[in-house]
Amino acid sequence: MAKDYARTDRIAEQIQRELAQLIRLEVKDPRVRKVTLTGVEVTNDHAHAKIFYTSLDGNSPELLQGLERAAGYLRSQLAKAMKLRITPQLHFLYDASIERGAHLSQLIDKAVASDTNH
Repeated sequence: MAKDYARTDRIAEQIQRELAQLIRLEVKDPRVRKVTLTGVEVTNDHAHAKIFYTSLDGNSPELLQGLERAAGYLRSQLAKAMKLRITPQLHFLYDASIERGAHLSQLIDKAVASDTNH
């Protein structure tokens, strides 16, 4: 019987939990305080991890700079917490799906309202 839940997926979820806690409790950079991690994708060889994030402030270059500056510290703390043979390099990518979803919801509401008026 094949596993329904791959090891890479479990590692990605654990990385997301650990990073969220580290950012919330230990990173002192004020640019990074309002970030929410929305997902993590880890390569099969566990060498790289894409960290998807969003923020109430939107996609600001200062936020990305803060995350990239903290990446080394986060990676070292992740290595201590997870005990992996290879700790992945962290690559931060902005996740605009929440903004797109809100925009689509507004368009749908507007279409329904105009349909109700006619």
